[in-house]
Amino acid sequence: MSNRTLRVNELIQRELSEILRKHYQSEAVALTITGVHIAPDLRDGRVFVAVTGEPDFATERMRWLKSKAHDIRFELGRRIVLKYMPQLTYVLDQSTAKGNQVLQLLDEIDKQSPLTDPDDIVNEPESDGS
Repeated sequence: MSNRTLRVNELIQRELSEILRKHYQSEAVALTITGVHIAPDLRDGRVFVAVTGEPDFATERMRWLKSKAHDIRFELGRRIVLKYMPQLTYVLDQSTAKGNQVLQLLDEIDKQSPLTDPDDIVNEPESDGS
């Protein structure tokens, strides 16, 4: 990915977060823009969104966000000057939920395994083969 594309991704992510915070504060309180990937030709891009809450609530928030996509894109175009304003697709980012699930599984494994005290481990003397 080119340096320019990375800068555009970061700029769009920052501006989207700001637009949601200022214009849709009460509706977007559970939304976090976790990443933006814009195509090198700047024609289209994906916005990864994490939603705090239950899966039903996440589906509802994503539906709301997609319904506001046109207005958000218009406001983004007013704030950012690019040759083409990308057509954005909003995708539910489940990496946080999957990370939490892995941590929960690790906690369960930790609870199930017996704790071993380093003092309980007996080192047997090495035999030198004679």
